[in-house]
Amino acid sequence: MTLDAVAARPTVGGPIRLAIVGGGPSCTYVLDRLAATAGAAPGPVPLEIHVFDRAGQFGAGQVHSPDQPVTSFLNRIVGQVAFAADESVAGAGPLLDPAQRPTLLEWCRERFEQTGDPAFDLRAEDWPKRYVHGLALTDQFERYVRLLREIPGTSVHLHQTEVVDLVEETEHGRLTILAPEGPALTADHVLMLTGHSSNDPLGYPLQAQWAKFADAHEARFVPSAYPLEESIDAGQALPGQSVGCLGMGLTAIDIILHLTEGRGGVYEPGDEGRLTYRPSGREPASIVVFSRAGLFTFARPFNAKEQDLERFEHRGRYLTEPAVDRLRASAGQPVRIGADTRRQLDFRTHLLPLVVLEMAQLYYTTLFGPGFAAALERRVRPEYEAFLADGGAGASGDGSTRRLLAPLEAAVDEACARIDTVLGFMPASPATRGTPEDWDLDEVVDRFLLVVHGPDGAAAVRAALSDLAGPARVLRTLASPWRHPSAASANRFSWERTLEPIPPGSYASGEEYRTALLDFFDVDHRWAAQDNLTNPAKAAADGVWRDLRDVLGHAVDFGGLTAASHRDFLDVYMRHHNRLCNGAALEVMEKIRAAVECGLVDVTVGPLARVECDEQTGLFRVDGPLTGVSAQLDLLVDSRVHTFDAARDVRALYPNLLRRGLVRKWSNPGAGQPDFEPGGLDLTEDFHPVRADGAADHRVTLLGPPSEGVMFFQLGALRPNQNHHVMQDILRWLRGFWPTVDQCAALTTSTRSMT
Repeated sequence: MTLDAVAARPTVGGPIRLAIVGGGPSCTYVLDRLAATAGAAPGPVPLEIHVFDRAGQFGAGQVHSPDQPVTSFLNRIVGQVAFAADESVAGAGPLLDPAQRPTLLEWCRERFEQTGDPAFDLRAEDWPKRYVHGLALTDQFERYVRLLREIPGTSVHLHQTEVVDLVEETEHGRLTILAPEGPALTADHVLMLTGHSSNDPLGYPLQAQWAKFADAHEARFVPSAYPLEESIDAGQALPGQSVGCLGMGLTAIDIILHLTEGRGGVYEPGDEGRLTYRPSGREPASIVVFSRAGLFTFARPFNAKEQDLERFEHRGRYLTEPAVDRLRASAGQPVRIGADTRRQLDFRTHLLPLVVLEMAQLYYTTLFGPGFAAALERRVRPEYEAFLADGGAGASGDGSTRRLLAPLEAAVDEACARIDTVLGFMPASPATRGTPEDWDLDEVVDRFLLVVHGPDGAAAVRAALSDLAGPARVLRTLASPWRHPSAASANRFSWERTLEPIPPGSYASGEEYRTALLDFFDVDHRWAAQDNLTNPAKAAADGVWRDLRDVLGHAVDFGGLTAASHRDFLDVYMRHHNRLCNGAALEVMEKIRAAVECGLVDVTVGPLARVECDEQTGLFRVDGPLTGVSAQLDLLVDSRVHTFDAARDVRALYPNLLRRGLVRKWSNPGAGQPDFEPGGLDLTEDFHPVRADGAADHRVTLLGPPSEGVMFFQLGALRPNQNHHVMQDILRWLRGFWPTVDQCAALTTSTRSMT
């Protein structure tokens, strides 16, 4: 019997039995779809649902647990979180009544009215605590379970236990769910929603060395930070001790807040509205943070797009799916992947030039206005079309990027000269006299002044324009609230400066690096406050790396890049992605700045820091090669989010499935170069696993982290009014699963009529 036939075969003598492994947010979204579709059925629905969750955190999962420290923030504003399909979701089918599917914003408003708790008093653009999201997820999960249990023929069973293996039942072709507690359960379908996990440190040379050192010495090593309340409890990171965080992303930020606010410290308003930190005395002596770049994630900007997403979310001019397809046709290298041939691209040579061009276009659209942007695109379009046709003509990544930016930079040179002449920063010349033919100078100057100086400052400069020396005189005393330079020529887009806002060689000591980082904090936080529609740098990062994430997925997914380029993309460009557009809220980063300013958080080791095992002291030591700073660490925390790796997962399930051959890891085959194995599983486009024998198993579906590798950025909370990819992935599973339930219902009806 083929696997397709097995998948379509209903359970003998009973309802379809669905096992869901993982009871977190994705499970909550799945139960919405099951409750809505089953509830709309004309008769009984023979469906038996079993949900397994190791921690028993049904609805929220451990990452979003309502019981986690109250210091951690969700990395999404309240207005961008939903728990169910809505009218925007294409092909969603029946929807629950709106009262049964509140968004997080609606849920918080209702809970605030009930309790008066200020934790729920949130606006659409506010950043909620992560435990608040967990409370809402738990509530919605319970609501969907109640709805399902009211449907004739449908039952829901919750199991607080860890699934450790799946075993094939040969007689009926079903799968047996093995867990340490409770009897084995057979299922017709298994939906794997296991979410975040962590990897065994012994599977990595450096981490294994650190773990063995900590076992033999006084120092401690924490290979994975979550859950925080368990990995760093009240008996660790004590006063007088030093904690090291390897990684300066969201996890490190959670750790800092856990060891400051979570230990009774207070962030309170200081001069000019900036926060200062008042310690409790229960904090560790220092929290040393370091990473390859030596930078925290950049502050997320105020999301002005939320007022009208349809109007304001960016749509690509150059970085588009058709452009990727044209490059694949003109420059892609054919390689055999499974049964198909894929034309692969190199990210640096073919796609990064489009990313940088798109960012530059959006930067100058924001800075100079839409009229100039249209003229700019006309200047760029011929070279862009030629690039798509010849695929870069063998140039390197830097050469391709310079080629595409050349006509844009020439047009911006002309614009800056004209603007700076009007503003008195440079004398008039034949090249700058007169009005450009394809954009309006007055319109561009007005937009530039508004972005740089705000409405009041722009009005003051405008009023002085009648006097030739007036603008320059006003601008000498007028400081931009967002620290933008007053001259147009000093506001140029730079991809290199975006990546390295603190240039190497601009500091020679740890204290100089600390001063430079605090100065960058000041600029970055001002830019974030300006918002993602008015600040050119934030608009460019947010509009390209977030709004066009689906285009990046179209380019990368299922072996879209060569093996070497895929490795490079995940190792280098995903770091840029996370730092540029996946950072923490401004209010969170203001707390981090206060912790650095007071000296509790130590950033002086700088970029490229290395961890050493100091046998003399029995402690870890981190050395900063660019600053000359060294620091001893009592506790070292690997504060990087672990990528999914089925073979190295600390939980037994995925290593067991690999051993049984029920799944296999996906590998990007190298054509004349080594293969690249990111760690995720080999899946079909419908998220079914490909087994060791090459057959797709339609009885099992895996969503979320296990697909990372073969697909790009499969994580994320469900968004309202967005036809969101998380819900579309669930619908792809549901369309394959639901006909099986219909067959079972038809079989049951037929049997009853015969009797």
